[in-house]
Amino acid sequence: MAEMTMARFHELVVILYAVSLVFYFIDYLNKDTVAHRSAFWILSLVYVLQTGYLIFHMIETKRFPILSLFEGIYFFSWLLITLSVILHLVYKVGFAVFFLNVIGFIFMTIYTFAPFQIEQSPIGESLISELLFIHVTFAILSYAAFAISLVFAILYLLVYKVLKKKKWTKQFARFPSLHQSAIGMKAAIFTGIPLLLISLILGMQWATVALDHWSFFDVKIIGSFFLILLYSLVLFLQKSGKLTANDFAWANVFAFLFVIINFFLGSKLSQFHFWI
Repeated sequence: MAEMTMARFHELVVILYAVSLVFYFIDYLNKDTVAHRSAFWILSLVYVLQTGYLIFHMIETKRFPILSLFEGIYFFSWLLITLSVILHLVYKVGFAVFFLNVIGFIFMTIYTFAPFQIEQSPIGESLISELLFIHVTFAILSYAAFAISLVFAILYLLVYKVLKKKKWTKQFARFPSLHQSAIGMKAAIFTGIPLLLISLILGMQWATVALDHWSFFDVKIIGSFFLILLYSLVLFLQKSGKLTANDFAWANVFAFLFVIINFFLGSKLSQFHFWI
């Protein structure tokens, strides 16, 4: 009965999330103030419900719920909606909020309609340490930063396309400038790279202390180092002038595909990660 109630709760959150995105899209098409406000208030309700469930799950399990793949997906979705609310309130970047919530909605949908298995992490309680907690948290924060870089890359490409075609619309004034989008991309990558690097270092320290056997050549470790090298290369090529601003945006889009692959496939193929 409790599992059924939780399932219905998550379905309600997904429905509200979808309604919010519909209002955001209406606002995008028609610059509708009422739709914009409705979208934000519904999104705020989704945020309150997600936060409430996160707190409830923390109380129930007596730990921070990020130690399984499904918990990580939920936390990532919650983190994206948190960032979108902050962007809306502080920076008034409407389209960034919209695209960020599209990504968050996708992850929330995966969490809700995947096989329902909210359960205790298979890691023994003796191995759940502050080191592991910080490792996982920093990894998810880095993924959120890369998601922001994706959002600003999409915005850059949209603005570039409008400027090239010279077909102005009433929505154009609400887009960030090319310069602002480029700065957003770089700032997000500059944030994501060190977060992921710190996560890797702490994760290997934890594995050394907590596990009897683990390999540096694990799929998840190799994939994470590849992400760091990939985003570092993108930044280097952009700074050296070998990537135009438009190519830099496309590079961000394709790089995020590897983030998704590492998030899901890397966790599944890893020999000692417990995100299963």
